Amino acid sequence: MRRKLKKKMLRVTLFLFILGLISGSSIAKTVNNGTTHKKRITVFLAGDSTVSDYSISLAPRAGWGQVFNRFFDEKIVVKNEASSGRSSKSFIDEGRLESILNQIEKGDYLFIQFGHNDEKIEDPTRYTKPHSTYKSYLKQYIEGARAKQAIPVLVTPVERRSFSKGGIARDTHSEYSTAMKELGLEENVPVIDLTSKSKALFQVLGPERTKDVFLCLEAGENDNYPNGVQDNTHFQETGAEMISRLLIESIEELKLEPLRNHIFIYGDKYRQE
Repeated sequence: MRRKLKKKMLRVTLFLFILGLISGSSIAKTVNNGTTHKKRITVFLAGDSTVSDYSISLAPRAGWGQVFNRFFDEKIVVKNEASSGRSSKSFIDEGRLESILNQIEKGDYLFIQFGHNDEKIEDPTRYTKPHSTYKSYLKQYIEGARAKQAIPVLVTPVERRSFSKGGIARDTHSEYSTAMKELGLEENVPVIDLTSKSKALFQVLGPERTKDVFLCLEAGENDNYPNGVQDNTHFQETGAEMISRLLIESIEELKLEPLRNHIFIYGDKYRQE
């Protein structure tokens, strides 16, 4: 009788032990997948060639979106959907915005930078008028992001490399930049004024030093450009990083949370607490 009782108690004890292991494992799984690990935030980029990714065959050419992920910790995923030659209009017409909206989720960000190709009045597939159609197309990005409970951020177009004979940096996107800032106020959307910030940077650097920002190479300097290149619109990788830093500064200034809480620069915290 005692032997049977002992066996029964042993079976009960073993059952409770196994149940405890299973329960503990389930709890740990729940904690690891939910409570202690917050969902990653994805930052989607919609833009043109100044934002785009480029293959190694075109190096050192790079868009600022190509290096933007370097400035965040592992909780931020940057998904660069920018594409060369696109305007706010053609990006939508080609279904590229729709593709982003099919992926974007609550709490994600949508950074929107257009202007370079919206200015091409000779091309009706891309041209938009700054204070009318440009704003109406940009509004579709804003409304689409908000419908998915994501956060839209407008980015005014980065300046081209253009100086007067006296070495003064020129405005190259003034109407489009102004229109985007107006829309930001109208729609209560944060605006990163990359136009002003990049112009100020280029003014400090001057006509010669900005050649290191843009894709300006002498013949024989790089195997990918044996005849050299003088491109005053697109960046070298070092220039793309400099532009990305301007965006990071703006994220701090605008206090875009929670995004700003995940800013790092090569492993070092960008913002000192």
